[in-house]
Amino acid sequence: MKLTIVGCGDAFGSGGRSNTCFRLDSGEKTLVVDFGASAMVAWSRLDFDTRDIDGIVLSHLHGDHFGGLPFLLLQSEFVARRTAPLEIAGPPGLKARLNALCEAMFPGMTRNKWRFPLSVIEITPGIPENISGFNVRTVEVIHPSGAPATGIRVGDGERVFAYSGDTGWTDALFEVADGADFLMIECYAATAGVPHHIDWPTLSQNLPRLRAKRKMLTHLGRSALGIVQVMEQAGVEIASDGKTFDI
Repeated sequence: MKLTIVGCGDAFGSGGRSNTCFRLDSGEKTLVVDFGASAMVAWSRLDFDTRDIDGIVLSHLHGDHFGGLPFLLLQSEFVARRTAPLEIAGPPGLKARLNALCEAMFPGMTRNKWRFPLSVIEITPGIPENISGFNVRTVEVIHPSGAPATGIRVGDGERVFAYSGDTGWTDALFEVADGADFLMIECYAATAGVPHHIDWPTLSQNLPRLRAKRKMLTHLGRSALGIVQVMEQAGVEIASDGKTFDI
């Protein structure tokens, strides 16, 4: 499994990073985890083809994690001229929220007759699903977003990529990380007190209990970006847009 970090930023573009978007390639299949509002720009910057995407899995329904979907759908229809099926999966409530988002941004968009088969799948946390040939299981975490927020585990039969999503600290993260080959975990703040996000003091105390082979921090806000060297000295890696990794 190959990981490309298309975007790893927070909602505010701190450090010039794009909104969250992770590309996973295995064999001839491509699954994307999250597709934030600026993901289409970041995808194009890497000269990627949207027709490569077989499926998308969303951690939660905030704009910096799913707000790029209307642009992706329209680009797939009118620019890429996509004909292959596309699956978009996410937490319960996805169908209504995606429709509302599309209509808010491009009125009448939901009445479009797509040239490609489009499936929108709502995943119940804890229930495994097969999304575009990948094994996907989500775990509910703590991040108010109008629908369940989730951590995600993605497997291809050989390797497992795990992702915390956005969340305040919760012991559910131990389940998300357990035995994963690669854990992408958010760490928004350098100091405690930011609600519904993980801060470095809390994460550093719990790092030894996160049983993943490789750990990388994402969604860093301005304060967290200021202590990157401290984080790296603690044995974690820091995500950066455009980087690729073999899992």
